[in-house]
Amino acid sequence: MTAVQADLQIDRPRVADGAALWRIAKDSKVLDVNSSYSYLLWCRDFAATSAVARDRHGVPVGFVTGYVRPDRPDTLLVWQVAVDEAYRGRRLAAAMLDGLAARTLAECGTTTLETTISPDNTASQRLFTSFAERHGAGLEREVLFDTDEFPDGPHEPEVLYRIGPLTDRPRG
Repeated sequence: MTAVQADLQIDRPRVADGAALWRIAKDSKVLDVNSSYSYLLWCRDFAATSAVARDRHGVPVGFVTGYVRPDRPDTLLVWQVAVDEAYRGRRLAAAMLDGLAARTLAECGTTTLETTISPDNTASQRLFTSFAERHGAGLEREVLFDTDEFPDGPHEPEVLYRIGPLTDRPRG
């Protein structure tokens, strides 16, 4: 576990956290919410490449889900980042992202981070742009999935952010 503040800790998710992660994603009103079942599976199968922030009682208040791309084992794909509304504004998302990147670099050898962000999600754009700056890493952007590729109705394009190479510590 890594201390973020005296009252928050960041570590790996457990299956028992799945319901809380689903609730935090749902309450964000920004994320595409997956089934509750998928969050349980994520906490079981991708705990090594994900992070959860817990309050002093051990209750999840934020998370980052990710996985190592099978065809690019040096790349961590960040799927979702969410922080409970009561804990926003504390740089918790940045702390979770920094901690997860450091852990996967050390344990998996990942040197590149990828994520997708829709054009209207300015908070995520700021989070990942500042992540690249803190780590002194390059940042490339390109449309990964265009609007017409989504079968379930109107959806903004998903822009791929590719950040790297990553080193073991952020700057400053």
